[in-house]
Amino acid sequence: MAPLSGSAPTRRHFSLPLQMLVGLILGLLVGVEWPGVGKTLQPIGTAFIQAIQMIVIPLIFSAVTLGVWRMGENARQLGRVAIVAFIWFYVASFFAVLVALGLNGVFHPGVGANVVPTGSVPPNLAISVDWTKYILDLIPTNVVAAMAAQHVLPTLVFAILFGLGLARIGEAVARPVVGMLQAVLATMFRITGWIIALAPFAIFAIMAWLFATQGLGTITALAKLIGLMYVGLILMVLVFWVVLALLGENPLTISRRVLEPVLLGFTTRSSEVTLPVHMEALERMGVPNKVVSIVLPLGYSFNLDGSTLYITLAVTFLAEAYHLQLTWAAELTIIVTTMIASKGIANVPSGGLVALASVLVAIGLPVEAIAIVAGVDAFMDMGRTAVNVFGNTVAVKLVQKLGGQGLTDSDLPPPVIGTQAEELAAVG
Repeated sequence: MAPLSGSAPTRRHFSLPLQMLVGLILGLLVGVEWPGVGKTLQPIGTAFIQAIQMIVIPLIFSAVTLGVWRMGENARQLGRVAIVAFIWFYVASFFAVLVALGLNGVFHPGVGANVVPTGSVPPNLAISVDWTKYILDLIPTNVVAAMAAQHVLPTLVFAILFGLGLARIGEAVARPVVGMLQAVLATMFRITGWIIALAPFAIFAIMAWLFATQGLGTITALAKLIGLMYVGLILMVLVFWVVLALLGENPLTISRRVLEPVLLGFTTRSSEVTLPVHMEALERMGVPNKVVSIVLPLGYSFNLDGSTLYITLAVTFLAEAYHLQLTWAAELTIIVTTMIASKGIANVPSGGLVALASVLVAIGLPVEAIAIVAGVDAFMDMGRTAVNVFGNTVAVKLVQKLGGQGLTDSDLPPPVIGTQAEELAAVG
């Protein structure tokens, strides 16, 4: 991406991730020292997030459709990729729950906590996921309306079916549509490059606004819970590094190469915003587009390891704050309910809070308890979103290794996407 100074030496030594870190630190300082200024910067961050969201749906549709089309002639291969992905999604989620329960069992952050609300419960917050509606919503009655409403999962389902259909109608008939989708995907990557070049300024504005509006006082009130959650997230990352090492990858190299989407997730608190950058980064690392275009959108919907850890830790914190004894039965309820509810996050408004509410109700706590942690949710959301992003990097690499044997992009026509990635890398 274009450096701030424009000179060739600066391009080498002042990379985009470093620019993002500088923007993050400066934004934090402005928000704390000059909150009046920080509050006025919100529109800059909002404009950046909306610009990324603008391209997410066309990118998901074109990428997933092309990925399924490329594997559509080999249903066994496609099924193997999906099975390996979902097995890992549940293994990682289960481990995240165990990490949270273990940390709570050792440190007990909720014992003696002053249960004073630090925020408010959103009005009309659902206390559970309506699974019948959830399943039916996956089948859009109007796919254009679903896309216009930024509904990712229905778009994902339609893209998979569309890709399978393209693979079955014959290459001669499908080729014009495939060519159009390749052009759309390449164009989305080009637009992504333009938008991400402005990321350091957007991150500065977002951090300045966040700390100007939230302040340090709220953080201090629940510092023990926040600190413990970040300890848990660090443990998750260390485990992810072990998994990468077992797969024959260099964990530090992988971490460095996905630093841009991880930092974007941390500052914007939105996994969706990172999707275009994350896809491009993984393809630049040599992961076949077939794997990236299928596993990553699925992971962004079903593999939210950081969020799963947060939900479990928040529930156990509130349980102890309300003097509820966490028996084995209660912990088993938390494990089962969190594993189920966390998979409904992506397709439900205020999904994280709905999942949290579902688990609270399951163990007998009032939904109003959410207000205790609501005030610091933004600061915890930053870390858990970053880990969601990194966790899906591990998922893609694992599927490539265990479920994607023999998968390459050698069957593609002239490498539109590869060329685009090289161009983005050249200006970065």
